[in-house]
Amino acid sequence: MAVAYNKRTHRCGGLRIDDAGQAVTLVGWVNNYRDHGGMVFIDLRDSEGITQLKFNPETDPKAHETARGLRNEDVIAINGNVAPRGDNVNPKLPTGEIEVEAHAVDVLAKSDPTPFEIEDDTEANEELRLRYRYLDLRRPSMQKTFRLRHQLGKIIRDYFDENGFVEIETPFLTKSTPEGARDYLVPSRVQQGTFYALPQSPQIFKQLFMVAGFDRYAQIVRCFRDEDLRGNRQPEFTQLDMEMSFVKREDVMDMVDGCIQRLFKEILDIDITVPLKHMKYAEAMDRFGVDRPDTRFGLELQDVTGQVREIDFGVFKSAIDAGGMVRCIVAPGAADKLTRKITDGLTEELRGIGAGGLPLTKVIEKDGNLEFATGVAKFVQPVCQSLCDAVGAKAGDSVFFMPGTYDDVCKYLHYVRTRLAEMLDVIPEHRWDLLWVIDFPLVAWNEEMKRWDSTHHPFTAPVDEDIHLLKSDPGKVRDQAYDLVLNGEEMAGGSIRIHRREVQQSVFELLNISEKESNLKFSHLMEALRFGAPPHGGIAFGFDRWAMLLAQKASLRDVIAYPKTQRAVCPLTNAPGEVATAQLEELGIDLRPEVKAKREAAS
Repeated sequence: MAVAYNKRTHRCGGLRIDDAGQAVTLVGWVNNYRDHGGMVFIDLRDSEGITQLKFNPETDPKAHETARGLRNEDVIAINGNVAPRGDNVNPKLPTGEIEVEAHAVDVLAKSDPTPFEIEDDTEANEELRLRYRYLDLRRPSMQKTFRLRHQLGKIIRDYFDENGFVEIETPFLTKSTPEGARDYLVPSRVQQGTFYALPQSPQIFKQLFMVAGFDRYAQIVRCFRDEDLRGNRQPEFTQLDMEMSFVKREDVMDMVDGCIQRLFKEILDIDITVPLKHMKYAEAMDRFGVDRPDTRFGLELQDVTGQVREIDFGVFKSAIDAGGMVRCIVAPGAADKLTRKITDGLTEELRGIGAGGLPLTKVIEKDGNLEFATGVAKFVQPVCQSLCDAVGAKAGDSVFFMPGTYDDVCKYLHYVRTRLAEMLDVIPEHRWDLLWVIDFPLVAWNEEMKRWDSTHHPFTAPVDEDIHLLKSDPGKVRDQAYDLVLNGEEMAGGSIRIHRREVQQSVFELLNISEKESNLKFSHLMEALRFGAPPHGGIAFGFDRWAMLLAQKASLRDVIAYPKTQRAVCPLTNAPGEVATAQLEELGIDLRPEVKAKREAAS
């Protein structure tokens, strides 16, 4: 009897003891096969779980004979009856109290031996799994991850829909604009010598929606950046973009707070208190050395310039005399935990990122008094008591110093703080620290290029009362940006936008973007600002990054269906690949001689 596989009655993860006695039709993949002295048992897997099948040679000899020829990953359909397992309950499976006594089976497709086992604890390396990604995606943990990703998108869309937002698609073929990373370019066939760019974000388009009067816009959108890859970067990625008219900074952040609260509750059943904490950029840098602080643990930076100013230590003195500072991190109880070998290794790591070294010492108690021992102890001993009082150091603690400019000290001590937290195992598990960082500087001086660069992007509005400083003292201008930080990771970034044309032109000029250049690259925005643009602001979420963290995965590649490697290659399709010479000629593209030679040698 043929099994009508299109008439399946249940999913493999849905049957329970209350279903005993029911006639069912199931379809799926053979997860494993066991022959117990004539009785054949097969675990049948589909996208929702596993059900054990039993094939009895005495009651259903034809089905039993077919079952004996099955192997892992064969696709089958079965008719049977649900029966209790009795004493053979499998507590590891939701369906573990039942099995299905199969009476008929159809083999819908046979499978060759797979290059790795389709199981969560596979030992296959990532390159092999990405090459056969469609097999990797069969693993139950991957199925769970991508269902979570789907849930994430649905919650976001529902939330913004309930709050009056509309989703409108923005173009993929657009114009190249400077956004801080390289564009992916697409040559035009009909207008040879010109190029589209794939969007790094829909930033300008969503601002134009506000000029168009839509008031509230939200879109889950694909974006593209041609940049060097890391574990949390991909050349094509997904983000949530939203924009609101007639709002202040707090209105946008409040709207996002509600979305985050719902995500945590519905996905992880965690209650997040809103409004989320706010921290000013200056405080984040002073306390943590970075504008995306991980506030789950201490080890905060402390300024000791005043305490060490007069000691006879050239490394500190030269930094202070040059207008710099000395700051430190106190690591409680680290004196006995961090060996000389460990701290020497940390010093070498710092040198590898540009630091001159890592002055350090330990605090001990001797005759009832605090003293420094090892490292730079002899230099800082004269100010031991006052320094320990200032930073709260106690016997058994280690103190790590960093002299230099403010920027360098922040950079290097942030690195030290992060590594110390890992070494001392002080980062709490299963804790979610969310906060907004606000009041960033509008621009930062680029010493190498001798120019001002946007801290965020050139459409970010300055604080109203600071606009008069744009020409006279731009380094003091604060912006109306806001970054959402979770456990030391930037999860979203947004700002109130510039909605007055003359202010936008002033910011372009500050960034060394001439009126001619701004008209060339941003003519559609600059022209739109002439026709009554409302005050507006918005934000962009890294959708993939949220999926990664909520699924508690280590890499973006774990939550993107068909990701690229760190060489920007797709192992499944071998993209990017060469195209035919005729295609290049049609586009008016001629390859460099050395590239042609390489192609010819490979062919």
